[in-house]
Amino acid sequence: MAIKQPKALNPFAEAVAQFDAAADRLNLSQELRAILRAPKRELTVNFPVRMDDGRVEMYTGYRVQHNINRGPAKGGIRFDANVSLDEVRALAMWMTWKCAVVNIPFGGAKGGVIVDPRKLSRTELERLTRRYATEIAGVIGPESDIPAPDVNTNPQVMAWIMDTYSMHRGYSVPAVVTGKPLSIGGSEGRMEATGRGVSVVAREACKALGMELKGARVIIQGFGNVGSITAKLLHEAGCRIVALSDVYGAIHNPDGIDVPVALRYVQEHGALNGLPGAEPVDGKAALELPCDILIPAALEGQLTHLNAPRIQAKLVVEAANGPTTTEADAILHERGIHVVPDILANAGGVTVSYFEWVQDLQHFFWAEDEINQRLEHIMTRSFAAVQAKREEQNCDYRMAAYLLAVARVAEATQVRGIYP
Repeated sequence: MAIKQPKALNPFAEAVAQFDAAADRLNLSQELRAILRAPKRELTVNFPVRMDDGRVEMYTGYRVQHNINRGPAKGGIRFDANVSLDEVRALAMWMTWKCAVVNIPFGGAKGGVIVDPRKLSRTELERLTRRYATEIAGVIGPESDIPAPDVNTNPQVMAWIMDTYSMHRGYSVPAVVTGKPLSIGGSEGRMEATGRGVSVVAREACKALGMELKGARVIIQGFGNVGSITAKLLHEAGCRIVALSDVYGAIHNPDGIDVPVALRYVQEHGALNGLPGAEPVDGKAALELPCDILIPAALEGQLTHLNAPRIQAKLVVEAANGPTTTEADAILHERGIHVVPDILANAGGVTVSYFEWVQDLQHFFWAEDEINQRLEHIMTRSFAAVQAKREEQNCDYRMAAYLLAVARVAEATQVRGIYP
């Protein structure tokens, strides 16, 4: 008997399908659907980078702006060997809805370079970053499109982009990117913002669903910046983190993993593998272990029609972008498993990026406790709005979030009209 192979996932097709479902429910006109389905601008760049040994390698990068009717485009830049134009299109569209669902005045954008940065030296990475920043400099800017960190990029990469852009302008332009180091206009609380937002949304979802957060068994896929901060904050809130995974594998302990110990271990060893007091498990199998809350915090397309029937969580909180396919969504909904979508759950990062942008523009900075209070207020308010829409429309969390977000972008698009 032939083994059923997983279908190749097209992230942009997934993003459009999610939009179409909300557009149907909102009875959007065909004109608005056509406008909101298509990215406004797509830039593909092919550029040379000189390697440390003198060779020249060619790289391909992208910057996609999906919609700017509510404000400047906003979205991260990822360096990954699997980056594709369709992936960047999807991520840009998701950013549009994400900014709208938390009601901050940005549109959606995303960028990426096809590269495995782990194979580059620091100087090669800097040259690649600066050349890519030069190639996209014509479409980014503090009033037009503000990049931020994403997969395999960090504050140092943002510093190189900010410096490169500033060199072209002849003066410092800190507001051109967010997620920068504090020394050049970064914001307090930005590094922890996405994970903090995920933990707030997980807490609010538990309240709404009558689940107890303290003692809840949690599985987190991905132990990078977002996953590790989420794990730390939920551990502090009394959750039992029973499984963690990173790019090298996964670990499991049904009695709970000591997250501070795991954080120190990863700092020293570079991976979770071998952490004392936890058993190694297959990374994909870790998603299917018994738990109360499952938090995919890695890449898109992790929960599919193949593994959704075996997911044992009561609640999925999407810390990654697009981790659940539309087919998996339907299966999880049918099985009574609640899914809090990425456009709400991981919006803490873009929310504090907005704070950073505002601080850079006004040259006045807030203390970390003020940042965290403002973030808590926006995430709590946004979850409450989605919860109210869910109850009003008798739908799941994803549809409720999309109904709010798409309606807001559609209204802005209608009000502005079509030029000329």
